[in-house]
Amino acid sequence: MTAATDTRSAAPSLARSAAFRTFAVVCAIATPVIYTICEIQNWPLFTYHPGTNRIDLFWAPPVRNEGPAMHWYGWTANTLIGSAILGFIATMLPENMTRRIPLSLVWIVPLAVVPVLIYALKFFWRW
Repeated sequence: MTAATDTRSAAPSLARSAAFRTFAVVCAIATPVIYTICEIQNWPLFTYHPGTNRIDLFWAPPVRNEGPAMHWYGWTANTLIGSAILGFIATMLPENMTRRIPLSLVWIVPLAVVPVLIYALKFFWRW
């Protein structure tokens, strides 16, 4: 096929979009940071009680004789919303500014927050 007859090369692609690249990079960097903050500060968007299949808005303690209260789902929801908002805001920045964001932060930031999360969850490893 020649370039003139190949319509795939001329079609716009989301993967080639500078805005999508910016959104993905900012979300990948912001997600571990936001999750760590939500977990350490105990800021869930909602609390799920699996024993009674009940959902409470924000943080709620476990109810006696009803099983545990699960905050992880709320932390994850906060993380998804927060990183999506930051990613969307970043797409509005000029491309010359967003190109300066180092791609290495996509893997450095998650590795950096792992020790923080391990320390924050140290009560699970008590003997």
